[in-house]
Amino acid sequence: MIRNRTTLAVSHRHEVALDCIEAAIDAAAPETATRSAVDLTDETLTIGASTYDLGAYTDVVLVGGGKATGGVTRALESLLGEFLADGQIVVKQPADTATVQSAVGDHPLPSERNIEATAAILDIVDEADEETLVLFVLTGGASALLSAPAGELTLDDLRATTDCLLDGGVPIDEINTIRKHLSAVKGGQIARRAAPATVVGLLMSDVVGNDLSTIGSGPSVPDETTYEDALAVFGRHDIDPPAAVREHLEAGVAGEIAETPFSDDPVFDRVTNHLVGDNATALDAAATVAQDSGYEPLVLTSRLRGEAREVAKPLVAIAEEAAATGSPVDPPAVLLTGGETTVTVTGDGGQGGPNQELVLSGALEHDGRAVVAAVDTDGEDGSSDVAGAIADVAAVSDRERAREALLANDAGSFLSAIGSTIETGPTGTNVNDVVVLVVSDADE
Repeated sequence: MIRNRTTLAVSHRHEVALDCIEAAIDAAAPETATRSAVDLTDETLTIGASTYDLGAYTDVVLVGGGKATGGVTRALESLLGEFLADGQIVVKQPADTATVQSAVGDHPLPSERNIEATAAILDIVDEADEETLVLFVLTGGASALLSAPAGELTLDDLRATTDCLLDGGVPIDEINTIRKHLSAVKGGQIARRAAPATVVGLLMSDVVGNDLSTIGSGPSVPDETTYEDALAVFGRHDIDPPAAVREHLEAGVAGEIAETPFSDDPVFDRVTNHLVGDNATALDAAATVAQDSGYEPLVLTSRLRGEAREVAKPLVAIAEEAAATGSPVDPPAVLLTGGETTVTVTGDGGQGGPNQELVLSGALEHDGRAVVAAVDTDGEDGSSDVAGAIADVAAVSDRERAREALLANDAGSFLSAIGSTIETGPTGTNVNDVVVLVVSDADE
């Protein structure tokens, strides 16, 4: 899975860290997660605690989007067979699907082909009636891949807005609040358009805390945010949106545009949503591998968030405490955490992403016996083409140059030059980031 593993595995600690990362990504594979959550016996489809009699529907269709949606779709096609009549998904990488049509879109910025694919999805949804079962698959990356500008907004408006929000280090939940109110599909509007059909959402979470309304900006989930909330995000982060975006949001605040549907809206009477995979799934698998390797695992949290370079500091402090005192875990040990950190871009367009910044900051801060590794489970850290990085104190010998790179948001260039970036290519899944700190004992 890790293409340059041989180069990176310079010590046993590095090997353990890489083993944990591979196990985490593998456990979050969409086919694996889907088969664990979904069952078909005769004509009864079981998802979690819910059952659906497929014989009661004239048509069963599948629509959706996201980086891992192709894998979920393949698993459902294999399970449902001839029950599945039609479908359309939009993904970032080509997906080998059969009954369901698959379109490739762009991420993290929406594109014209995203809009075309989403329009095809909406055509299927709009045709659904009370005798239709709509399987709606949603995975990480769907907020960009499922694109349908609301009102008079254009693709350029969406792209410019997404770009300034990402560069401003705005948390994903706030970004999605805005996206919901600039879209004709997000914020419960798939449910609105599909009514009175039965809608079954199958979601893989790339959101810290698994708030279903935030995953992919919640197309099948009630939205409790408002136009006023969306407008306030720009003010809170001192970001000036495109004029058309501000005008659209202000029109919504004035009541000139309908709000996204709230939880009491009858469009949700025949909608259920099911979580089939998340960051905890990945961390649990990594912990098992650590234990099998003779290291005591400790999962700190699956809700990591904040500025990447700052988040690294308390993590390495915990590793140092463990090495010095045996608390909160006695080495040899593996500390595991997951979530989604952010980067506020202040440099001049350097290379890298949150996981690379976290690793470089951690290696600079750390003065003990630890290896720090961090990846985005989708294989792409930020806008870079590497998954993340792995390093220890010894790797960062030119500390002055490392600090300069960190300040310039150029961690990727530095880590690449010293051979510390992790290369996986697109993994086909997306359940946020995984961070691994391997703390050796005194004799290792």
